[in-house]
Amino acid sequence: MEEAREDQDMVAAVVGQWERERPDLTEAMWPVEVLARIQRMNRTIDKHLKTFTAEHGLEVGEFDVLVTLRRSGPPYALTAGALIPAAMVTSGAITNRIDRLEAKGLVERVRDGADRRSVRIRLTDRGHTLADSVIEEHLAQYARLLAPLDRADCDALAAALRTLLVAHGDTLAPPRAS
Repeated sequence: MEEAREDQDMVAAVVGQWERERPDLTEAMWPVEVLARIQRMNRTIDKHLKTFTAEHGLEVGEFDVLVTLRRSGPPYALTAGALIPAAMVTSGAITNRIDRLEAKGLVERVRDGADRRSVRIRLTDRGHTLADSVIEEHLAQYARLLAPLDRADCDALAAALRTLLVAHGDTLAPPRAS
C-alpha cells in the first residue's frame, strides 16, 4: 500500500491501487470515489449512533421508534404498521423493538377506542421526556460529524443525496407500476 498522507482517505488509496494495477479502469473509477465514501461514512455514522444510543440505555432501533413517535405529534401514538416504513424493517423487528421499549416503560400499547382490533404504540411520559432529551444530543452529534464542512457544502451534499434517493425510489409516494 502507498504511504499514507494526512489528506488521503482509504478510498483514494484504493482508487490509486486500481489505477496502478489497471490503468485502463481509471476513467471508470469515478463511481467508487462517491459511493465507497458514502458506504464508509455510513459505517462511521452507525458506529457513532450505536455508541450514543447505548449511553442512553437504548439500541439504535429503539431510538428510531422513540423519535418517530415523538415527531408524529400528539397523541404520540402510531400503529406498528405505521412504524415499519419509517424504520425500514420487518413487522417482526418492529414488534421486538416495541416489546423492549414497553419493558423499559418508554412506550405502551393502547387499544383504539373506535376499533378494538387496532393497537397503537404510544409514548409514555418517560418515553416522551427521553425522546426530547436524546434528540437534542443526537442533532448536536450529527453537527459534529459534519463540522469539517461549511453549511453551503452540507446543503449541496444534502440536495445531491436527495436527488439520488428520489431517483432510486426512496420517496413518500408508493412505487409506480412498471
